[in-house]
Amino acid sequence: MSFAKQLAFASALALSSVVPAVAQQDTLTISGGFGPDTEVPDPREGYNGWMSNRLGVTETLMGLDYDLNLYPRLAESVEQSSPTTWRVTLRDDLTFHDGTAVTAQAVVDAITPISEEGAAGHNKRIANLLDLAGMSADGDNVVVFETNSPNSAFPWTLSEPGIAVLGGASDEYPINGTGPFIFKEVVPDQLYRVEADEDFRMGTPALKEVNVVFSDDPGTQALAFEAGEVDMVMNYPETDFERIQEGGSVGMSGPTARLFFYTVNAKSGPMSNPLVRKAVSVAIDRQGIVDAALSGVAGVPAGTMFPEGKGWAADIPAVYDMAQAEALLAKAGAVKQGGSWMLDGEPLEIDIVTYSSRASLAPTAELTQAFLQAIGIKSNIRVGEYGASNDAIAAGEADMFLQAWVMTPQGDPGAVLETLLKTDGGSNAGGYSNPELDALLDAGRASFEQEKREEIYRKVQEIIAADTALIPVFHKSMLVVSRPGLSGFAVHPTEFYWLTHETKWEE
Repeated sequence: MSFAKQLAFASALALSSVVPAVAQQDTLTISGGFGPDTEVPDPREGYNGWMSNRLGVTETLMGLDYDLNLYPRLAESVEQSSPTTWRVTLRDDLTFHDGTAVTAQAVVDAITPISEEGAAGHNKRIANLLDLAGMSADGDNVVVFETNSPNSAFPWTLSEPGIAVLGGASDEYPINGTGPFIFKEVVPDQLYRVEADEDFRMGTPALKEVNVVFSDDPGTQALAFEAGEVDMVMNYPETDFERIQEGGSVGMSGPTARLFFYTVNAKSGPMSNPLVRKAVSVAIDRQGIVDAALSGVAGVPAGTMFPEGKGWAADIPAVYDMAQAEALLAKAGAVKQGGSWMLDGEPLEIDIVTYSSRASLAPTAELTQAFLQAIGIKSNIRVGEYGASNDAIAAGEADMFLQAWVMTPQGDPGAVLETLLKTDGGSNAGGYSNPELDALLDAGRASFEQEKREEIYRKVQEIIAADTALIPVFHKSMLVVSRPGLSGFAVHPTEFYWLTHETKWEE
């Protein structure tokens, strides 16, 4: 059995001891929450590109820095030559892992399948972001993109990890990327293994091998770290973050653009009433949740979609007001009897669903349940898999779905808002629909004036807050724990960038 398969087998058994307590200085073993479910996870499909980007296997034409500013990555420059035409000039002397040249035609060949139904690499979510009418190569180093309509977010879209620049696949290079690490192996849901590309254009990576082992149980991840079985844990449990550092481990944290929020069932049930939605929202003590579920170290209360200091945030405070909540319920026609609310002759009862792969989701749901109980609303909680929870709210079998998304994964505000809340949004599981909001989101995409776009997205956030189209709870900081000596890593606000060729263990 290979080392990789041994490691994967061990992860399935609560990550039993296969990694030495004192790891080699040229390897890194990371514990992550969830991983690909296929042996060769095409970076363009689903969300596979997030892991290949994090581990430096694949790269994109554009990238985002630690202040969410856009920068050329494999591109040298991006030029808009008409409202719907973009010319991307590639850097000189780029090569894929198999040594072949990165040409404009190779980029076209890599990106084209994303928009082709039935093709390997097809991704409806990313195809909607690109909205391409066509692509072509102009010589060896210029790619010409034609969009169906004006799209000011297009250069930002090119930083989406799923729009990976890939060369032709082979047995040796099944994922033929351009980054500092070469894909070697995936054991579905258990292990992702990469090795250094010694010919990487910016220098040979300091780490020779990186392994990510997966467990959706944060407690198991923490135990594996304490046992010396992994070197590093992403999204370490908040309640244990201070204690683990007392023993000499290194804790790292940084604010991200990840929002914990409730999707609401806007089609049926009590949350289809905007007054009930608002009552539920103001009944939630967000600071209390941050203090309890996050131990006060991993987030700030959220009144709107985007965190302060990361761009695009509107000045909308997080409101906690039990009296206001009860007044809103009365305005909605609810009647309080014996300490509990009745609506339309039935007890007001709210079903909450969430999933288990993030440590703070279940406690947040439980605290929400307690805050609702405090004003006389009964609620029920089901914790399952993400897909099952999403299906439940889409089918009208739940009223609130607690989830956690990075709100600016490409640095621009429009994409996630369109996905979550536009009438035809691909992840609008709650069925929210508002023609005014739809029109503003279209206008934000079509406008190329920064001040106008800022005004549009401020209005969008005001509508979301006024109508309680969703319920923001807190903006999350990412907590990471490692053994001492790791350099070249910092928490990125999108969480999509983990490794560079300079990541290493100090002597």
